[in-house]
Amino acid sequence: MLKILGKRSSINVRKVLWACAELGLSHQLEEWGSGHGDVNTDAFKALNPNAMVPVLIDGDFVLWESNAILRYLANCHGGSALYPLEPRARARVDQWLDWQASDLNGAWRYAFMALVRHSPEHGDARQTQRSLEAWHRFMRVLEGRLVDTGAYVAGETFSLADIAVGLSVHRWYQTPFEHPYLGAVDDYYRRIERRAGFIAHCTGVP
Repeated sequence: MLKILGKRSSINVRKVLWACAELGLSHQLEEWGSGHGDVNTDAFKALNPNAMVPVLIDGDFVLWESNAILRYLANCHGGSALYPLEPRARARVDQWLDWQASDLNGAWRYAFMALVRHSPEHGDARQTQRSLEAWHRFMRVLEGRLVDTGAYVAGETFSLADIAVGLSVHRWYQTPFEHPYLGAVDDYYRRIERRAGFIAHCTGVP
């Protein structure tokens, strides 16, 4: 059975849990991270030298980085519907997976830590405002994309990209600030929040 090391409050751990649900994969979650197992031990760093979650253990194979784990699971377990084999369709999924991990996440991180986690290290109101402005800018990029597809991030069908981007959209709605109206994003969020994997692993967790 697959083993996932991480904590449910982590957006990146929830990516993996949601992917397992979409693929129908049995798994065991071991709680690691703040308030759980110490990721700074030598034993954990032997699995992930970055001391971060999630970590996937599949027999004698160990893998970290959430989007790499998503791709691995889809490749190993018949997930071509989520991660297409055709090169251009796959590249489009990869494009939005990478965008979520870099541009979108980088934009919202400070504001989320300040407004939801109430982190004392993120108490600069000016930096929070700059983070919100960047977040808004990238969400407008997503709005334009969803207007074009009328459905999902990579195209007409749900893919791995929607797991990653969908969790960031969920975080957008769960963070307390005045949200600009983005109609296509609103419609998209209503589509993804009805999926069983989202309901099981994302509802109620910002």
